[in-house]
Amino acid sequence: MKLVFWAGFWAFLVDQASKYLVVHMLELREVGKIEVLPPLLNFHMAWNQGINFGLLADSSNLAKWILIVVALLISGFVYYWVAKDRPGKVGLIAAGLLIGGALGNVVDRLLYGAVADFLNMSCCGFVNPYAFNVADISIFAGALGLAFWGGAKKQA
Repeated sequence: MKLVFWAGFWAFLVDQASKYLVVHMLELREVGKIEVLPPLLNFHMAWNQGINFGLLADSSNLAKWILIVVALLISGFVYYWVAKDRPGKVGLIAAGLLIGGALGNVVDRLLYGAVADFLNMSCCGFVNPYAFNVADISIFAGALGLAFWGGAKKQA
């Protein structure tokens, strides 16, 4: 279970450090947009009060607390699941990534009242209107990893 802890720790740390750097040190919340490698990578400040793609964004303060509780319950369930039905190394890392990312977004909701999204990527004539963050990448990679290597019978 050390792999779950360390993968989660590093996912959480990189997520929070990147948000601090971009939101506070680069002052993205005031500037709004920084072109890094246009159009491939740009920083666009977006405060997501809802879930993916802004769903539930117009909801009340109660929704914020419900989303925090749901993220904590899912994190707890994933930890319990991999402790009980221990996957191989890749599955444990995936669980840590998912948990670390979820906790990173929980901290955002507690600190800011919304999740700080800032990464925006477009390519080849496709303009992506959405922003995401390192926690979202960790959650996606963790969920995908658990889908493929999540059970004891799925050793990697």
